[in-house]
Amino acid sequence: MAKGSVRKKGKKWYGRFYIEDESGRKVQKEFAGTESKAETEAMLRKAIADYEEKQFVGKAENITVGDMLDMWVEEELKPGNLSNGTVMSYQGTVNRIKQYPIGKRKLKTVTADHLQAYMDFLSFGGTNPDGTTAKALSKGYLRLFSAVLQGAFHFAVFPKRLITFNPMQYVVWRGKKEDYDLFSDEDGNTDSTPTLSHEQYLKLEEFLKKKDNPALLPIQIAYYTGLRIGEVCGLTWQDVNLDKQYLTVRRSMRYNGARHKTEIGATKRKKVRTVDFCDTLAAILKAAKTEQHKYRLQYGGLYHLNYYTEVKEKDRTYYEVYSLPRTDEIPEGYKEISFVCLRPDGAYESPSTVGIMCRTASRKVEGLEGFHFHQLRHTFTSNLLSNGAAPKDVQELLGHADVSTTMNIYAHATREAKRTSARLLDKVVGGE
Repeated sequence: MAKGSVRKKGKKWYGRFYIEDESGRKVQKEFAGTESKAETEAMLRKAIADYEEKQFVGKAENITVGDMLDMWVEEELKPGNLSNGTVMSYQGTVNRIKQYPIGKRKLKTVTADHLQAYMDFLSFGGTNPDGTTAKALSKGYLRLFSAVLQGAFHFAVFPKRLITFNPMQYVVWRGKKEDYDLFSDEDGNTDSTPTLSHEQYLKLEEFLKKKDNPALLPIQIAYYTGLRIGEVCGLTWQDVNLDKQYLTVRRSMRYNGARHKTEIGATKRKKVRTVDFCDTLAAILKAAKTEQHKYRLQYGGLYHLNYYTEVKEKDRTYYEVYSLPRTDEIPEGYKEISFVCLRPDGAYESPSTVGIMCRTASRKVEGLEGFHFHQLRHTFTSNLLSNGAAPKDVQELLGHADVSTTMNIYAHATREAKRTSARLLDKVVGGE
């Protein structure tokens, strides 16, 4: 923002203010006022306002919405405010917006109508720029797109001062209303949250054991703890207390598609939590630890050790993960980390490879059609709630921000759970 002052020369007052040119240097602008100091100060304020209004237009003249979004990503998305996972989601959303006509439109020409039309397109579906058909986005994705556009346009108003107002403030969601048949024979007995029966889980376990696949241990941990895929893969032996049977969730592993690196970072809620586990998982973890020691001796110098290193890039900090043979020279700045989920050669097991194995199982194991890793988290929660666990305890185990999230997503996961709840009234009526 330009700064100015007034000074008297002879009988007249003069106003002056300083601006920055394109190279960032300060340049003085001066004009003659009147014999009145107050009038000259008023003229100065108007001159500054007029100049800055012209600057708004000038700055935004050749800037597209896509350019503005890139500026927002570069200057505003900081890990100190957001988790690396959220930053990646926002970056991916920005890239998608830039592929559409709205991303190529000049920023100064964008109106609330343009943005409303784009949000309606996302809400109802339509035809993509390449001629393909676009399906309506879920509410979760709509929230993500809305959050990105709201944040970016607010940024364009202040602090960038590229435009004078935020057109996103007038945009509303006009989501597609669900149609239903009043005379349908369907009984509405559908599971909003898919889970695995114990028999299905045993089939999955047997399939992975036959293949001796390293995805087995991450899946077992998730089934008995409800951890997210990144949290399981980011777990270290220092986080596991086998004697008291609890583990500490401190970090999450993910693949950064923009940087083409596997990284560890904060959990989704950026909070450390403790998760107790049962005797069954304790036995599984003890066996895994013994087996890893056996593989270490078997592979010898070819056995891999895992490391992380801190990388600072564009005001962001990343923690990259690497696996190197024991005999390799360790680069400067690399610190060893002892992950729980390993391949036979000692290299860490990544979320992407575990996810691929889950999709393979969904195709090859009868009864597991559509299976994905996150169903294990659903199953863990459903098992606890249906067997009388307190929702507040389940919330803390899962790391949800609010207990309502736990209940809204999972409380009605199974038909049997609903049936049991309804029959509680029999006990009230019967005086039991």
